[in-house]
This record gives sequence, C-alpha cells and structure tokens, in this order.
Amino acid sequence: MALRGIVGLFVGKPHHPVGPDGRMALSDHLRELRARILKVALTLIVALVVALFFFDQLFDLVYGPYEQAVERLEDKQTLATTTGAGGGLMLYLKLCGFAALVATAPVWLYQIWAFIMPGLHAHERKWTRVFGAVATPLFLVGIWLGYVTLPKGLEILIGFNPDGITNILEFSGYLQFFTRTMLVFGIAFEIPVFVVLLNLAGVVKGRQLAEHRPWIIVGLFVFAAVATPSADPFTMTFMAVPMVVLFFFAEIIARWNDRRRERNKPFAGLSPDETSQL
Repeated sequence: MALRGIVGLFVGKPHHPVGPDGRMALSDHLRELRARILKVALTLIVALVVALFFFDQLFDLVYGPYEQAVERLEDKQTLATTTGAGGGLMLYLKLCGFAALVATAPVWLYQIWAFIMPGLHAHERKWTRVFGAVATPLFLVGIWLGYVTLPKGLEILIGFNPDGITNILEFSGYLQFFTRTMLVFGIAFEIPVFVVLLNLAGVVKGRQLAEHRPWIIVGLFVFAAVATPSADPFTMTFMAVPMVVLFFFAEIIARWNDRRRERNKPFAGLSPDETSQL
C-alpha cells in the first residue's frame, strides 16, 4: 500500500478538491505543490544519471565556445584549469546537472503551468497544450541564441586582459558563467508566455500593456543589459530585440483575448465599484 501511494504521488492524475465556494483549500494547494516538486525532482535525478553516460559529448559542446574565442584571440594567452582534488568530479556533476535541467524543460514547464491552471476558468484550460507546445521551443531557442552569442562575449571579456598577462580560466567558474548565460537567455524568452498567462487569468489587460509599452521596452533592454554576464552591447542586443518582438506578439494575443472575453461577457471586466452602461 505504501509503495502504491508513492507511485501514485508521482504518476497519478492531479486532484483538485474544491470547497462549497468553488475554491481549493490552502492545504490542498500546498499538497499539490509538494507533489509537483517531487515529480520534477525525480525527473531531474533520472536525467542526471543518463547525462553521466554522455559526459564527453556534453563537455565538447560546453567547451566549444571557449575554443572559438581562443582562436580569435591569437595575441592573448589564456589557459583553462580545474582546482582541487575533487575538481574533476564537480565538473562531471555540474555539467551533467545543467544538461539534465535543459533536457527536462518540458516536464518542469508543464508542472508550473499545471499548478496555475486550476485558477483559470474551464473554457480557458484548453490553452494548456498550446502553451506547453509554445513554451518549450521558446526556451530552447533562447538557449540556442545564448550559445551562438557566447563566443563573442568571451572574446570581448578575455580581450580586456593586457598583453603579456595570462588569463587562467577556472573551468568550474566558466561552467557557471556558461550555465547562467544559457538559463538567462532561455528564461528571458519565456517572459511573453507568462504575460499571456497573466492576461488569461485576468490580471493584465492588453490595453494596459499598450499604455506602458515604451517603459516595458526600456525595461527589457535594461533587463538584457543586467542579465547578460558579458555585459557587451552585442550580446545585450541579441537578447533584447527578440524579447521585444515576442512582447509585441504577447500584446496582440492579449488584446485579442480581451476582445473575445468582452464579446462573450460584456460586463465581466467591470470592477464592483464601477457602473455598467445599463
């Protein structure tokens, strides 16, 4: 019975008990959150074990941007190293852990959306598969774009070293830099998806996005400037411009959804203190 309960926790269908007022109790929310976190953790562990068998291929993939940057910096001296007796082991674990996080993106993105979904109306839950199909490719496109721009960022950063100075790159630190760059690019491309989610939940209106559009665009460029580890204009622009384009698509979808909602329920958007035209 205990084993059946554990298996059901991971593979069973989510249960959303509701009270007389149609809302879930706080304890039910917490239990559901715990179950979804456990599912994500189990998936990550399995993916980590599988990634350990492909370490050599993963290492070549991660080391590639650094090699490209070194080839372009013929007059600069740089050396990649590991430190400590356990440096090699930590390299294995960190690299494979990052690969597991990327490979399981469809799982944990779905768990996030499935946890939010009960707060939506029944007719809005049909968007689950649509957003599951959109969020994952956007995340992977963001990671790919970060990977493409990383050699240029490394070239700029290493190029600041004066002539005659050898740049010693501790590989664990480089892996953190690589991981942070990939995740920042991937998560940045998810921002428009969450904007649409907020619109579906009734938190943000398309009209509000249009009113604050100039400040949002400035904010996206500021976010790109702060989030990109290399802090160079080239990498910042490569992140900010696609984010602005995706934001425009999110605004269009939000406006369309608002018009659809107004046609179905003309007075649904009125606040309790606001009078209707009737």
